[in-house]
Amino acid sequence: MELLDKVYQAKERIRGIAMHTPLMKNENLSEEFSAQVWLKREDLQPVRSYKLRGAYNKIVSLSNKDKSKVIVCASAGNHAQGVAYACYKLNIQATIFMPVTTPLQKTKQVKLFGKDKVEVVLKGDTFEEAFEEANRFCHEIDAVFIHPFDDKKVMAGQGTIALELLEDHHRPIDYLFVPIGGGGLAAGVSSVFKKLSPHTKIIGVEPAGAPSMSNSIKKGVNTTLKNIDKFVDGAAVKRVGDKTFEICKDSLEDIILVPEGKICTTILRLYNEEAIVAEPAGALTIAALDFYKEKIKGKNVVCVISGGNNDISRTEEIKERSLLYEGLKHYFLVQFPQRPGALKEFVNDILGPNDDITYFQFSKKNNRESGPAVVGIELKNQGDFHKIEEQLKHRKFNYQYLNDNADLFTALIS
Repeated sequence: MELLDKVYQAKERIRGIAMHTPLMKNENLSEEFSAQVWLKREDLQPVRSYKLRGAYNKIVSLSNKDKSKVIVCASAGNHAQGVAYACYKLNIQATIFMPVTTPLQKTKQVKLFGKDKVEVVLKGDTFEEAFEEANRFCHEIDAVFIHPFDDKKVMAGQGTIALELLEDHHRPIDYLFVPIGGGGLAAGVSSVFKKLSPHTKIIGVEPAGAPSMSNSIKKGVNTTLKNIDKFVDGAAVKRVGDKTFEICKDSLEDIILVPEGKICTTILRLYNEEAIVAEPAGALTIAALDFYKEKIKGKNVVCVISGGNNDISRTEEIKERSLLYEGLKHYFLVQFPQRPGALKEFVNDILGPNDDITYFQFSKKNNRESGPAVVGIELKNQGDFHKIEEQLKHRKFNYQYLNDNADLFTALIS
């Protein structure tokens, strides 16, 4: 049976469980990019992400024998919530493995949706480590494992988004931007469009710090990344699915890699301008529009907002990453001369009237002449950075710029 047929079946199975989410035109983005930009609001699902579609479709289609067993899954958050919600609705017991690094908000939501049907186990620092623990546990107790993306029925559930888009958008869709983590959403949606709307260009979007699908397609074989930036927890995986890779390598027009800082800027903008709470993976597709602005002019464009499970405790980190990316936050290791008035000179003569010191950590003297301090400066205007560097050199302050030195930055700034 083709994946498209499975998607049609999934549409009937999830009816009344997963919401037919709205497709909303965004006037601000449309004006900015001179295009018709529409947002598919999967952040409005009962579990605030599209993952419910695939999880429920897979679990509800299990045999009665398998439904009598314990359901097991591994997830960084959203798949876990989908599985928890599905198991509660179907009265099935589940054990869910999540990385220790999963935001607290997501682990709490899993327990909220699963209630007494779900046990949460925190294992490992990454999805891959939690995945290994879940598989080991599954074999030990003869449980049923629900893969977060590399399963045809999970892909089919996610693919129901495509059927809704084609039903709701009354004009041809020129570009569809979809986020990629393990590839389940991209595989499911692109399979539908390939058959029913082949002219639509499907653009995958990955975080720059976890380009697993992009890297695999370039190499021509599914490849595991050695290291990833785990910030975009809903889309940061070291290896995409083998099945999803085979589909995506033939059905995606392109893959855009978006810097994590750019994603953070987009999260803040969506909240401040649109009152949309998007998690990092949920903001991926909108952040990608900047990289395609010439190609999408005058086109009908759809961006999937995949989820809204953002932990409010991450707000400061999101703001910091955004400022660093936008060139508005800079860190220096400054050797202050050990003489009266040196700090006053730094503030009055080196900083501009709109510059603000947001971080200052002074260490003990290295010698009689100078003492080091880590200084964080927030600017109003990106161009003011060069004025600060010019004044530091003119005033003969010895310094190191930390933003470009990842190891020193991490070691000195907590």
